[in-house]
Amino acid sequence: MPGRVVLAMSGGVDSSVAAYILKKQGYEVVGLFMRTGAHGPDDDTPSHKKGCCSASDASDARRVADRLDIPFHALDFESDFNRIIDYFIDEYAVGRTPNPCVVCNNWLKFGKLWSYGKQLGADFIATGHYAQIVAGDAEPELRRAVDAGKDQSYVLFGLRRSVLGHLLFPIGGLHKEEVRSTAREAILGVADKPDSVEICFVPDQDHAAFIRKRRPELTTAGNIVDTSGKVLGPHDGFEKFTIGQRKGLGFGSASRRYVLDIVPETHEVVIGDKEELLAAGLQASRVNWLIDRPTTGFRCEAKIRYRHTAAPALVEVNGDDGAVVRFAEPQSAITPGQAVVFYDGDRVLGGGWIEEALL
Repeated sequence: MPGRVVLAMSGGVDSSVAAYILKKQGYEVVGLFMRTGAHGPDDDTPSHKKGCCSASDASDARRVADRLDIPFHALDFESDFNRIIDYFIDEYAVGRTPNPCVVCNNWLKFGKLWSYGKQLGADFIATGHYAQIVAGDAEPELRRAVDAGKDQSYVLFGLRRSVLGHLLFPIGGLHKEEVRSTAREAILGVADKPDSVEICFVPDQDHAAFIRKRRPELTTAGNIVDTSGKVLGPHDGFEKFTIGQRKGLGFGSASRRYVLDIVPETHEVVIGDKEELLAAGLQASRVNWLIDRPTTGFRCEAKIRYRHTAAPALVEVNGDDGAVVRFAEPQSAITPGQAVVFYDGDRVLGGGWIEEALL
């Protein structure tokens, strides 16, 4: 037997096919579902079907486990997940744009879940992420998935280096169409299930309304201003905005205007032209390295958000856990609170959290 593996099962097609592949490969698979409390017990509306932690998702995951004849456990992670929600709101409250998927991976899926797996005597932890673990010359390497359109290596940069040798990403070498086709052939019952939304605990994607419901005491209303400080109109909360946003600014304009900056101290949202979004680089903090920590500057490709095309850059290590990134060509909408991830070809070298754009 290849060994025992705990698999994070969300009830979606990706983790379900991952379970099927692992079982075929001879692993002793144990399915784990994270109950987060992010959805109520009657989550049967179409919007909730796009989540990844609802009661219906738990039922789907259990049915797949029964179909494959593998043990299945639902774990209560509500208190831990509330930490992620608090982080999400705290970041918006100080004018930053959070990335809860990265934090969930770091804290829960490859943190708490792996700790639980080790208690079960597991040798590996697996998920339905589109990424690959490749045996390198000296150590396992995190690499991009074969399906470039679905690649999720960006949200995995925060993994502990010591965990890489215990990770399995069974669908990382497949395209999405192949995953759905496999689900149909295996009669898993989830082949046509919609993909999860980006933020599972905000299924309607109205994050501002979610924040107001959770923190009604927040007072973030202020003014929209241009780069000269001229007031263009009021807004009822800067958590509704993110760097680079064009739509939903709340007022008309003869030309396209974009959010350039959010100033939490004054509650101002600064807007301007698209060209003013360009920045030469960024300062990052809390950098996590999946290689030996560089001692000199190095060239790589850096990605500043999930859908960004990685761009050539020079990275200089700054302090214990910081980095200064200078791009070969200016990049648009560098956003504090998002992650910058470093690549050498398909290999993830590490990444950190964007603190500020550098002109």
